[in-house]
Amino acid sequence: QVQLVESGGGSVQAGGSLRLSCTTSEYIYDTYYLGWFRQAPGKEREGIAAIYTGGPDTYYADSVKGRFTISQDNAKNTLHLQMNSLKPEDTAMYYCAADPPWDWEGLTSLLPGAHNSRGQGTQVTVSS
Repeated sequence: QVQLVESGGGSVQAGGSLRLSCTTSEYIYDTYYLGWFRQAPGKEREGIAAIYTGGPDTYYADSVKGRFTISQDNAKNTLHLQMNSLKPEDTAMYYCAADPPWDWEGLTSLLPGAHNSRGQGTQVTVSS
């Protein structure tokens, strides 16, 4: 089981910024797709951003494109999600996820499934 630990959630007013971090097991860092999905009360889970740790490819959902930036810190085996211009509709539990390359089909592959792993989540609350 891949170990993933999120941090950095919190409460912020609309228009503000937060930075989420996810520390991963070292042995998976070079060969996986890492990313974030979120789930708000009463809404479906949504894959929002991902990066292939072996190359430059990044992926964003339309709902966050232009506002969120995913990045990796190879030295610290850490994934980051910089969230700017936050909106109340961004309020959700945010989960870090890891999906092996052979299972990857896009952001939906971050959602809980048989072949991927996820952390415990960190809450983000955006007030208007």
